[in-house]
Amino acid sequence: MEKVAVIGAGLVGSLQAIFLAKKGFEVEVYERRPDIRQAKLAAGRSINLALSNRGWKALEQAGIKEEIEKVAIPMYGRAIHDTAGNITSQAYGQEGEAIYSVSRGGLNKELIIAADKYPNVKFFFEMKCEDVDLENSSLTFTDKDGKTVEANVDRIFATDGAFSAVRARMQKTDRFNYSQYYLAHGYKELSIPPTEDGGFRIEKNALHIWPRGSYMLIALPNSDGSFTCTLFFPFEGKNSFSSITDKEKLNDFFKSVFPDAYELMPHLEEEYFENPTSSLVTVRCSPWNYEDKVIMMGDASHAIVPFYGQGMNSGFEDCTVFDEVFEAHNGDWKKVMPAFAEQRKPDADAIADLAIYNFIEMRDKVADEDFLLRKKIEKRMFEEHPDKWMPLYSQVTFSHIPYSKAWQAGQKQDQIMDKIMQRADIANNWDSVDVRKEILALLKS
Repeated sequence: MEKVAVIGAGLVGSLQAIFLAKKGFEVEVYERRPDIRQAKLAAGRSINLALSNRGWKALEQAGIKEEIEKVAIPMYGRAIHDTAGNITSQAYGQEGEAIYSVSRGGLNKELIIAADKYPNVKFFFEMKCEDVDLENSSLTFTDKDGKTVEANVDRIFATDGAFSAVRARMQKTDRFNYSQYYLAHGYKELSIPPTEDGGFRIEKNALHIWPRGSYMLIALPNSDGSFTCTLFFPFEGKNSFSSITDKEKLNDFFKSVFPDAYELMPHLEEEYFENPTSSLVTVRCSPWNYEDKVIMMGDASHAIVPFYGQGMNSGFEDCTVFDEVFEAHNGDWKKVMPAFAEQRKPDADAIADLAIYNFIEMRDKVADEDFLLRKKIEKRMFEEHPDKWMPLYSQVTFSHIPYSKAWQAGQKQDQIMDKIMQRADIANNWDSVDVRKEILALLKS
């Protein structure tokens, strides 16, 4: 039986361990952190994820979809909060379509539990990867007692995150390309607690956004009635993490900028000054494989910013795509490894671009009247001509269209809508047959 090592027991690593176990491989999973099944979740790190179609497909194939459905909270659209506390709703997709708020830690636990049920899977926690011998598929770890541990395997799957130890070793190989790009914004986790009887203080089935131009606050629901809030804020400048230095400035800022959220956040001072401020990085690299011995997946190969809610979903889709490529090449590793890397890289680059694109949309445009009108026109086109027009968000979130193809289609749609929005009569005649005819004509051209 071939032995494979999965480096990183996070979401993607645990899921990939299941896929490999189902194929009959002997799987060893190495994780730097303690076992999350016993560890207390660290406060101040984003614990919510938005699960959508690509992720659900992977969980279904792994056999744990039903378990996660029990605790996932559907969010049918955005709830946009203005500075006066007024709320506008924007549906994400068609009737009944939703993205789902899930606990990162809870999902990770379920994946590890599911993987651990396979007799051919072994987990090794508190093992820091120190070095990788790419030629011989061997690894060197330091355990929790400081002892050196060697592991010799046939293949290595690197799922150890944006600052991957395996990728760091691959960066020393010839013609390996690597780039990282940090946003000028960071993020900080805050919260809205449940009501005294365990209820929700704001709409449960929505992703709440307080867009404020160059920054924003968002909130996702938890099953206990609370909301995990994330402040996306510049590191430097007039309104930034560097400008809010004491409780008085913090309270004055939130009262004036996020007044309705402020009233719901009794632990704001404590959380703001105690929770870490984290950065937002995009990682791109190639090739993802080293011959037929090593392959990178998830954040190790394509870390992205969180604004399309596709970080986990794209990582999970890596697993399903790898599975398809493996079957297509009858398990021939010499073909499987490079074929997967070559096929998946353009889609990873596309979702990285889309995530930054959506950040601008969420913080700047969702409260803009022209933007809202544009979305109404697109929605009507989708309803009447679903074979010719699917909004970009639906392509990314509610389909399995490759990200690269969705992005290409989305850019074409943007150009068309730019022309449509220039019509002098658009505000009054947006729902006319004439407008839809023009869009169809532009699609053909």
